[in-house]
Amino acid sequence: MLKPAAALLVFVLLTSCHSAVNWLEANLLKCPIKQTLLIDCPGCGLQRSLVALLRGDFAKSWHLYPATMPMVFLVGFTVLHLKMNFRWGALFIKFLYIAIASIIVVSYIVKIKTHQLF
Repeated sequence: MLKPAAALLVFVLLTSCHSAVNWLEANLLKCPIKQTLLIDCPGCGLQRSLVALLRGDFAKSWHLYPATMPMVFLVGFTVLHLKMNFRWGALFIKFLYIAIASIIVVSYIVKIKTHQLF
């Protein structure tokens, strides 16, 4: 059972996180490539996917931009590796970079093939 002070702290943190996600969703950056060329770039959907991930909607996040969850994992693992200096950490980070780049390229090719660029 949470003590009243701890429960209040959890409530304040959840409320502020919800407010931060709402602010982030209202202030998404516009893609200059899409504004100029009128087609999606390989990074289009990342911001919306991150907002969906922060809201806990993993399926929508994956659908909007499949590389978001691996990117978040990469950042978390990199921070842990810098603090704890894992034996195979650097090699694993390199593997993750290659895997994420592959996911981005494959998902962009699928967008092109299925005519979802516009």
